[in-house]
Amino acid sequence: MIIDVHGHYTTAPAALGAWRDLQIAGLKDPAQTPQASDLRISDDDIRETIETNQLRLMKERGSDLTIFSPRASFMAHHIGDFQTSSTWAAICNELCYRVSQLFPDHFIPAAMLPQSPGVQPATCIPELIKCVEQYGNVGINLNPDPSGGHWTSPPLSDRSWYPIYEKMVEYDIPAMIHVSTSCNSCFHTTGSHYLNADTTAFMQCLTSDLFKDFPTLKFLIPHGGGAVPYHWGRFRGLAQEMKKPLLEEHLLNNIFFDTCVYHQPGINLLTEVIPTQNILFASEMIGAVRGIDPQTGHYYDDTKRYIEATQNLTAEEKHMVYEGNARRVFTRLDAALKAQGK
Repeated sequence: MIIDVHGHYTTAPAALGAWRDLQIAGLKDPAQTPQASDLRISDDDIRETIETNQLRLMKERGSDLTIFSPRASFMAHHIGDFQTSSTWAAICNELCYRVSQLFPDHFIPAAMLPQSPGVQPATCIPELIKCVEQYGNVGINLNPDPSGGHWTSPPLSDRSWYPIYEKMVEYDIPAMIHVSTSCNSCFHTTGSHYLNADTTAFMQCLTSDLFKDFPTLKFLIPHGGGAVPYHWGRFRGLAQEMKKPLLEEHLLNNIFFDTCVYHQPGINLLTEVIPTQNILFASEMIGAVRGIDPQTGHYYDDTKRYIEATQNLTAEEKHMVYEGNARRVFTRLDAALKAQGK
């Protein structure tokens, strides 16, 4: 199977965005605040948005299954308070669950959390439990910067995050470390904030002993790890100066990277530097980079082409990247597939 571990519902029906606009307007004028029940999206609405977009491209590009979560830039945890995020997360998570029910052979859900700046991460646990136990979610998205580019939260190694990690370990689910919209004009959302966060999350783990406390905790760092593979020597050297173990022992039993890297030299570097068992196939299709590369004539986010073309992977290693690693890291995904006889 070709399992894409990084998909977002970026094509959700327009009614979702219209409801969110009303929710945001209600922060200033409570009379405009909508009820969750005011949002009406039919199964046919969902089918149309998926069949003409993600599912069409999956079939064209040759991928089979996508781990599907709410649109990352829509999470916008910096807007409103915890109740704002709680209502919004519940709506978005239910929508992704409905996609997985309508297209069970092609989508399986992962959850966004109702994070809010200055609010303890433990408040997210009820939504996490609901999504795993009721919706069959196989992972979560964890935002290390709910402030939207101002980085007011403590690092991922801080004990305030531990209640989330305890639940992750209990359920054996990984977290994709994924920020949302930047409201800081210094940082373009997808061009710098996302990649900065990927690199920052890795460094927060490197400088800590988080995985001594949680030996089975699993983080997926998207977008090829930001700057991490390109500066692997820097990180190795910093770890050495800090008297940390070798990175393979210190971090690579717990940290994994996806293939949302949108050119061939980038994938070649990723697959040369990072051990194959730490790389999971992903495209984040219809995401940050949606255009066609004039140098190749193919979509930038058609990442399967880069995996096929790289000289750094054997056929067995490609199988690991496409399927084996995803089933090992997302154990609930593996269990769901086995229940389907796959």
